[in-house]
Amino acid sequence: MEKWNVYVTRMLPPAAMEFLREHFNVEVNPEDRPLTREELLRNIKGRDAIITQLVDKVDAEFLDAAKGVKIVANYAVGYDNIDLNAATERGIMISNTPDVLTNATAELAWALLFAAARRIVEADKYFRAGKYKSWGPMLFLGQDITGKTLGIIGAGRIGTAFARMAKGFNMRILYTDEKPNPRFEEQTGGEYVDKETLLRESDFISLHCPLLPSTRHLISDREFDMMKKTAILINTARGPIVDEKALVRALKEGKIFAAGLDVYENEPAAEPELYEMDNVVLLPHIGSATTKSRNDMGILAASNVLDAYEGKVPRTLVNKEVLTKLGK
Repeated sequence: MEKWNVYVTRMLPPAAMEFLREHFNVEVNPEDRPLTREELLRNIKGRDAIITQLVDKVDAEFLDAAKGVKIVANYAVGYDNIDLNAATERGIMISNTPDVLTNATAELAWALLFAAARRIVEADKYFRAGKYKSWGPMLFLGQDITGKTLGIIGAGRIGTAFARMAKGFNMRILYTDEKPNPRFEEQTGGEYVDKETLLRESDFISLHCPLLPSTRHLISDREFDMMKKTAILINTARGPIVDEKALVRALKEGKIFAAGLDVYENEPAAEPELYEMDNVVLLPHIGSATTKSRNDMGILAASNVLDAYEGKVPRTLVNKEVLTKLGK
C-alpha cells in the first residue's frame, strides 16, 4: 500500500515524529511557532492526514483546502477548534488525545491551587527583590487547604482525577455537571449540587468542563458575586469559560481572594490588568506539559492516523457519525 502523505502543523516530541516517519511520508512545520492562516491553508493541500494543534482552526475553509484528507488528528484532548459537522459532512475523521494527559493536567490544577492559596509567586518575587528583612506574623498570609470545601465544575476524566487527589487533604467535595456522575461520586465521595450551591459554599472552585456555547462565560459577574471573599478560582479547562473582564473586577474589588489560570479568553494574551495583579497566578497553557504526557499525546495522535491508514476505526475517533458515511 502506498504510504500516506502526512502533514504536522507543529513539531511533536521526538518519539511521535519517529513513529510517524516509520510509517508515512511526513512533512512538518519547521519553525517553533503556529502557522499563519495563509501558511496553514497552503501547506495542507494534497495531504492524506494532518496532525493539528488547538490553535489551528479546522473549519470548512480548512477542510476544502485539504481536499482528499482522510483524518485530522488533533494534538489535544479538546477539539473546540474543529467544526465537527463540516468534517462529518465531508467524510473526514476527527480524533483527539484524551486520557494520556489526565493526571498531568489535574496535577497542574493542584499546583495552581497551592500557588494561589499560599501566595507562592508573590512571595517568590518579594524575596528575589531583596525585600525580605525579617520574619513577621502578618507576612504573606494565605488560605488553608486541609479540611476546606472543594468545588469542581465538570466531572469528566480530569475533574475526577483532580478530585481524587483531594483525599489526602480531607476536603469536602462538591461538584456540578449536566447530570450526576455515579463514577465520580464512587471514586471521590463528591456530592452533586447545583452551580449556585457550589459557588456559595466552596473555598476553591476548579473548572474542568469543555468549552461549549452553554459554558462560554459560565463564570461572570453574577457568579463572582455568589462566591466567598476567600474563594480561589482555578481554570485549566478553556479560557472563554471565564469572563476575564469580570474576573479582573472580582480580583480588584476583593470579591474573591485569588485565581490561578493556565488558559485565557483570547489566548495567547490575557486581559491586560491581570499581568499587574499579585492575586492571580498566570501560566502559559502548560497543563499537559510533562515529558511523558506530551510524548503519549503525540504517539496517540500518530496511532490514530495509522489506524485510519490501515482501515481501522481510530481509537479516539470523535465524530463517530462519520463511520456511517464511510460505510464502516
